[in-house]
Amino acid sequence: MRLVLVSDTHLPVRAKDLPARLWEAVDACDLVVHAGDWMDPGLLDSLEERAPRVVGVWGNNDGPELRARLPEVARFEAGGLRFAVTHETGAAQGRERRMAARFPDVDVLVFGHSHIPWESTAATGLRLLNPGSPTDRRRRPTHTWMTATAVDGELRVDLHHL
Repeated sequence: MRLVLVSDTHLPVRAKDLPARLWEAVDACDLVVHAGDWMDPGLLDSLEERAPRVVGVWGNNDGPELRARLPEVARFEAGGLRFAVTHETGAAQGRERRMAARFPDVDVLVFGHSHIPWESTAATGLRLLNPGSPTDRRRRPTHTWMTATAVDGELRVDLHHL
């Protein structure tokens, strides 16, 4: 199972479209996971047209149309792993402990909000992933997103930079 992990696209405020390299990854994947702050419902439509499957949540900057179409928290299984997706996880300090308590039945949590890539593992084994942002790098030197391969309960993750 090939996944694209993305968050905080903020279209069309931060960019008019996703970067071409990200669209290429979408075209080659089995599943797109978007952790909120889409801002443009048209991006959801475009991803649903191009990707075999899209799992997404709304973020704090998403309006009523996206909130009507997407949950605040999404859960799914892929490649023998249990995933959850949410936009906000609070402060970096203590994040692993808080999220492990909030998602005790999950193997991988994908989140966004900070625009800063994050990969860590809680003491419980919960893996936390934030793909950053492909359109708004904030305090980072590059724009980012992640791809992942989930097979037989194993997850390999790659962070991509623009």
